[in-house]
Amino acid sequence: MDAMSDKELLELFREESSHHYAFNLIVRKYQQQVYMHIRRMLIDHDDTNDVVQDTFIKVWSNLINFKEESQLFTWIYRIATNETLSFLKKKRINFFIPIRDVENQLLSKVMDSSQVKGDMVQKKLQSALLTLPEKQRLVFNMKYFDNMKYEDMSAILGTSVGALKASFHLAVKKIEKYITLG
Repeated sequence: MDAMSDKELLELFREESSHHYAFNLIVRKYQQQVYMHIRRMLIDHDDTNDVVQDTFIKVWSNLINFKEESQLFTWIYRIATNETLSFLKKKRINFFIPIRDVENQLLSKVMDSSQVKGDMVQKKLQSALLTLPEKQRLVFNMKYFDNMKYEDMSAILGTSVGALKASFHLAVKKIEKYITLG
């Protein structure tokens, strides 16, 4: 079966008889992209899987009320982003961990070869990303790795295109500095 459009999936989802089937198709269509988006922020595979699961539980709970004012992917991405940021915030609060310590934990996972695939250049980039504030890291990941348009990022993050461009530019400069000096 060819991949269905979001519109077709939503129509199928709204039919009582195909509710679960349509949701499974939505999960299959977007699961890998959502996983990679979250993984780049959390580094850890198990944490990522937990947040992916939480994301799709929220999608399931709220999909019936989805008004199609944005693309389905944008809406799911926004949920994934919010769940990821909430997870990081909870992690800091629950364990009374300052942001730098959370980043140091993530950095140690980057350097652990079983957590991150790739050569030293890849690990250096991941290490540089962990020095960025969460929002800059998120913007960088969305632009650099996902090749997302600023307009789509704006819809997901609720931030102006100009602010996103500035944030990406600052992130690139910080990464360049980290890589050249480190």
